[in-house]
Amino acid sequence: MIFKGIKLFSQNVRKNSLIVKTILEIKSNFDIIFIQEPFWTTIHSITSSKNCKGDVMIGVVNHSNWLTFARTSINENKCPKVAIYINIRLSSFRFSLCKDIIDHKDILLVSFFNNNNIF
Repeated sequence: MIFKGIKLFSQNVRKNSLIVKTILEIKSNFDIIFIQEPFWTTIHSITSSKNCKGDVMIGVVNHSNWLTFARTSINENKCPKVAIYINIRLSSFRFSLCKDIIDHKDILLVSFFNNNNIF
């Protein structure tokens, strides 16, 4: 797969899930979408020895046409403020969250490789 350029889109959605879902539907011609202040919702409960009901896992909106990169959170008050969506057209690349370079809840650094080349 040869790319002449990667199309990026960035939007602050102010924690609105409808805006996130709409962007993921209508911006399908973009390759990577950066979302600031994403909407966080309960995904499921995680079994815990401290809590018989389990600890709640919080996550961002998912979409079948997009690979999602976001940190998970257990605390609703301290959810990360960024999420990255990568179009599945780029699924031939190998994506990696680079927490070894920078490990911060509000910064996501993602690298991607194709046949030993970094882009």
